[in-house]
Amino acid sequence: MSTGHVPVAIIGGGLGGLTASRVLHVNGIESAVFELEASPEARTQGGMLDIHEANGQKALHAARLHDAFREIVHPGGEAMRLLGPDGTVRVDEADDGTGDRPEVDRGELRDLLLRSLPDGTVRWGRRVTAARALGDGRHEVTFADGSAVTTDLLIGADGAWSRVRPLLSDAWPAYTGISLAETDLFEADARHPDSAAIVGPGFFMALGDERGILAHRESDGSLHAYTALKADEGWLDTVDFSDPAAAKAAVLAHFEGWDEGLRKLIADADAITPRRIHALPVGHRWERVPGVTLLGDAAHVMPPFAGEGANLAMFDGAQLALALAAHPGDTEAALRAYEKELFPRSEETARDSADSLDTMFGERGLQEMAAFFTAGPAGHQDHS
Repeated sequence: MSTGHVPVAIIGGGLGGLTASRVLHVNGIESAVFELEASPEARTQGGMLDIHEANGQKALHAARLHDAFREIVHPGGEAMRLLGPDGTVRVDEADDGTGDRPEVDRGELRDLLLRSLPDGTVRWGRRVTAARALGDGRHEVTFADGSAVTTDLLIGADGAWSRVRPLLSDAWPAYTGISLAETDLFEADARHPDSAAIVGPGFFMALGDERGILAHRESDGSLHAYTALKADEGWLDTVDFSDPAAAKAAVLAHFEGWDEGLRKLIADADAITPRRIHALPVGHRWERVPGVTLLGDAAHVMPPFAGEGANLAMFDGAQLALALAAHPGDTEAALRAYEKELFPRSEETARDSADSLDTMFGERGLQEMAAFFTAGPAGHQDHS
């Protein structure tokens, strides 16, 4: 088994891990990112993200990438529509270009971060099988290919099912009671013009009956939708998603009586994929353990219904890197400073996200969300 050593090992090449590595790089600190996917093209990276001024954009400033980010913003993406189950439009806000949550394609943002790193920073095809402490703050990480690496600082940026988290915490994400069927409608203007007209140019929600359909227009002209249901954790296992027609029929059975135009976002889908929504306990935190910390979903996975997942991951990554740069030679002081800010920030946002889930899929979800959007600035969701 080959074993190497890196000063800083970041497990996970998502937006949070890449942001951490980039901000470390611009501050003269070398890191290596270990990503389980085989290559940058291993899979599509999913839908649109709104990048918030208060956190995601601050991270991009710290990464010296904000100008490049502005070049990939999706024009019109901050538009928002809210409909009831009968198809009646309750809220319809245009994107006038003055909002502070511009939309970008997740894949394009990831590519921007990847291009900003020195060659060889990301080690592809590295699936973690074990992580253990060696003493004095050092750790060893073992990968499925039989290789291993030792590190002076181990950063878990490896998502909800983190293999690093058990070094710090025995918490595990729990099912929130909401299951999703993700659907894609490709070349929407040409192939699905009715659905394209209903969704509009940006973000779309239809809520009622304690369920909903949430959608975005993607920068490639497709529609990406999330059909959300309150369901037992095992419900998705009763649906054969290898048979798209059967899967769509099973989901549509929960939307009897809904407007036919809304149902077409499911019925006409070119692809359908199941997904359960999990969350760590609100207020998840851990005692300081030398040489290891977490960021993003590894630290605080939460429901996506407050639009903060990707933004928080990037902000975590930037703040951790800045703390390390501010405490040269004293990793523990840096980690204490980072976690002191991380824990209350995560707790507040996790509570907001849990409240948003309860509101949107409650008995008065449509009325309460209509009141929210008409009372102040639109709070778009990012489904990260």
